[in-house]
Amino acid sequence: MAKRRARDTRYKNKPGTRRMRFRILLVFGFVILGCIGLTAQIIRLNKVKGDNYTKRMLAQQSHTSNAIPYKRGDIVDTNGNKLATSVKVYNLFLDPAAILKDKKYLQPTKDALENVFGISGSDVDKILKDNPTSRYYLMKEYGELDKDIVTKMEKLQEKDENIRGIHFEEEYKREYPYSTVACDVIGFCTDTNSGTWGIENTYNDMLNGTNGRQFGYYDSELNLVKTIKAATNGYTVKSTIDVNVQGIMEQHIQKFMKNTGAKKIACLLMNPNTGGIVAMGSNSVYDLNDPRNLSVAYTQEEISAMSEEEQLKALNELWRNYCISDSYEPGSTFKPITVAACLDEGKASRKSTYVCDGGQQVADRYIKCVANRYGGHGALSLGQALMVSCNDVMMQISAKLGKEKFLDYMDAFGIGRKTGIDLPGEATGTVFNNDTMHSTQLATSSFGQSQTVTMVQMAAAFSAIVNGGNYYRPHVVEEVSSESGAVIQSEDDAVESKVITEKTSRLLRKFLLATVEEGTANPASVKGYKVGGKTGTAEKIPRGQGKYLVSFIGCVPANNPKLVVYTVIDEPNVEDQAHSTYATEFTSSLLKDILPMLEIYPSGKKSDITKASKLKLPSTAKSNLDEEAPEGGYSDSSYGVAQKAADDEEGDTGMNN
Repeated sequence: MAKRRARDTRYKNKPGTRRMRFRILLVFGFVILGCIGLTAQIIRLNKVKGDNYTKRMLAQQSHTSNAIPYKRGDIVDTNGNKLATSVKVYNLFLDPAAILKDKKYLQPTKDALENVFGISGSDVDKILKDNPTSRYYLMKEYGELDKDIVTKMEKLQEKDENIRGIHFEEEYKREYPYSTVACDVIGFCTDTNSGTWGIENTYNDMLNGTNGRQFGYYDSELNLVKTIKAATNGYTVKSTIDVNVQGIMEQHIQKFMKNTGAKKIACLLMNPNTGGIVAMGSNSVYDLNDPRNLSVAYTQEEISAMSEEEQLKALNELWRNYCISDSYEPGSTFKPITVAACLDEGKASRKSTYVCDGGQQVADRYIKCVANRYGGHGALSLGQALMVSCNDVMMQISAKLGKEKFLDYMDAFGIGRKTGIDLPGEATGTVFNNDTMHSTQLATSSFGQSQTVTMVQMAAAFSAIVNGGNYYRPHVVEEVSSESGAVIQSEDDAVESKVITEKTSRLLRKFLLATVEEGTANPASVKGYKVGGKTGTAEKIPRGQGKYLVSFIGCVPANNPKLVVYTVIDEPNVEDQAHSTYATEFTSSLLKDILPMLEIYPSGKKSDITKASKLKLPSTAKSNLDEEAPEGGYSDSSYGVAQKAADDEEGDTGMNN
């Protein structure tokens, strides 16, 4: 016992044991200090760079990122009717990896797909076999689904938790409720929300919005955490078009094509006091919901015979807006511009007198008047010259005006330049300039030949003539607004320029009213209304082929115009095309239907300018447009000649060497 105690004391007091103990304590101390230092460093790093480390950590986690599609803005008519809208639809996609995760998921999922979509089990098996690890397999043939079928599937999924891997993604489909109506104005857009033609093209950036995004990741407990950045939808574009008036106009066009037919018929309605287009269209229409379908214009045999390039050309012709993209010689509808310019410059007046002897020798050419075959119109006042569509008088007054002033007024009226209408594809037409216009070109231009215009140019110019002399830029959109209703952009109807005086405009309105009531444009009259206007019959190039473009441009009510109407018929399908009555009768029929819709009502009064039973052309050529004819009327034999020439129209306006 004593020996054991001695041995213990010996080991206890050895120096090595004490050193080992010290080392252990030292190491333990270092470990403690290291832990304290590491903890402090972690705290410091988390405080200084915690966000960066968090992002790096999340980047290594399983996460999702899905786009949330925006809704392209609506296009509405002036009354708020939707012309183009985007409807939410759903695309079906499968998650094969989720379906194959457990055998118990497979059959319920296959049964659900067959029950709702009619997808056979064998088709599902093939998809799963070919794409076993895929998390996204789009079922392309089951796209653009409506909400009802999506809801049906979602209810099945709620009842059976073993239905897995069936999902839907949202997108928007562009729809056009009125199909073909106003197709030239509205245009269409591609699947990628890129506007093609019409308002869809011009206002593409405003109609488009910005996609949102849904972010998701799994936290440490495998819970899916989502963050959503909402999409920004596009703006609403409000058009000046009245879809009801547009629809009626298109019905009249199709009726004319069925009963008479023509190479082309087009009509444009404009508010002369704002420049807003009320309706615009032609016989070439297509379905905005299926814009690449050529069967609306061609037979299947014709389509099959076309090459790919020919089909594309045919589509572009179908989509082309005739009213702004095609130019032609206007004929006598141009004469009010010539008369207005001469009146405004003091080169003619209401009391001016002229003699038409059937034509004018201009340089080395003899240019005929419409009454050449009858020896001319005889003595005429300025208003009467317009009323019977006398080329001779137009040549006389334009010569007094001179080419410089004539060209100035053409430019002021927007002829020979783009109007700036907010639609793509506008043409400029072809006109002379100071270097290329000589006496012959001035003469023929004065009555609407040897130069070309577009329908929108003529409508804007005529509006300035009858509205008091103010030129407004033609437009098809009146305002753009946000979802909240805030106006983003608005057409302020500001006068672009003052072209002629109110006095000149007032006199032209009287002349134009007389032209409808007693002149060449009489078939355009509408019972109860004061309609003013001018006809046109332009022989097409090459001359002498019997092909004509006939037209009528007018306003109503003539004394205070609220609507300008312009009808153009290119090569009517009749033996004798040189009669503007096809255009005037079409216009009269159209106006009867649409004027009440536009809240333009009959005056119930006869014209205070002329009376049919008393208007005669006086031998003294004194204007009687603003006064009653003397009792018994005027006794001028030239009236019969003038009226017969008017009845025969302005077709024979050729130039002889």
